[in-house]
Amino acid sequence: MQQYETVVILTPLLSEEAVKEAIAKFTKLLKDSGAEIIQEDNWGLKKLAYPIQKKTTGYYHLTEFKAPGDVINKLELELKRDERIMRFLTVSLDKHATVYNERKRGGAFNKKKPVVQETAEPVKAVKEAAE
Repeated sequence: MQQYETVVILTPLLSEEAVKEAIAKFTKLLKDSGAEIIQEDNWGLKKLAYPIQKKTTGYYHLTEFKAPGDVINKLELELKRDERIMRFLTVSLDKHATVYNERKRGGAFNKKKPVVQETAEPVKAVKEAAE
């Protein structure tokens, strides 16, 4: 099975419950078609780069899943038919993107770099050398 990511932009006129219901509908469609949901990430209400259907904001939702290729056609057909969906994009992930997503889920990019504390000894050594 191939690994995919789908980003969906829903209309901002929906309530939170309606957004969750729409996402649940498509998640159920994926599961019923034999797909394995790896991760779902709700990005929330964001400003669009350009107006879509005279709207400047939209609810973004990312779903990462493994599925056979024929599932994508069914999913995209249902996304096109739903009036709540303004835009969507499904991308097939290669091995590098899959590894990157696994590292991201593992928290590899959330760690802060350790702060290096400077000691006073080098300054002391410079002062002694100057004397």
